[in-house]
Amino acid sequence: MSRTACLLLLGLLPALPGRAAPAELPAVEVCFNYGCVSRWPVAFEARRLRGVLLSLEKAASPEEERARLAVAVGDLYALAAEQTPIGRDRGGNYADESAFGRMDCIDHSTTTTRFLRLLEQQGGLRWHRVLEPVRRVRGLIFQHYSAAIEEVPVADGGPARRFVVDSWFVDNGRPAVILPLEAWMEGEGPDV
Repeated sequence: MSRTACLLLLGLLPALPGRAAPAELPAVEVCFNYGCVSRWPVAFEARRLRGVLLSLEKAASPEEERARLAVAVGDLYALAAEQTPIGRDRGGNYADESAFGRMDCIDHSTTTTRFLRLLEQQGGLRWHRVLEPVRRVRGLIFQHYSAAIEEVPVADGGPARRFVVDSWFVDNGRPAVILPLEAWMEGEGPDV
């Protein structure tokens, strides 16, 4: 084979099915150290991301998709911890003290929304769409942020139900907490 033919063939290999070029790997910016002070890009290997997407694909209802989505978000955090220091993050704000890689609710709501958008862009969400992060305020100074999703409206025209996808409550890699938005706004969620 001629040198030119070899170079052309090598140039085509990344485009073949099942083989992504490094530049084509889905990447997400993860933020941490409270208030998104630190930001690192994370590139997910296609085969590992495909495993997360395959699980979501099996959802037969909005309820099942939310249950699988909670696990998928935890899985993406675990994968991101292989490339960043966020594996040190623990649920809430106090269990990880001053660890490099700790995350507050701003870090979590931002990063989880990015993970959800990645899953949505990759066709992983059939029953939901991703919303902007939401904020609840309790008293004068207590506020909390979370990623949010909304059920895709049904044909009967009923109101779309909204949910939070809150990974702040749990240690890195654990399934996110998914609650109805109204309940979360009233303060529902694990006590951390």
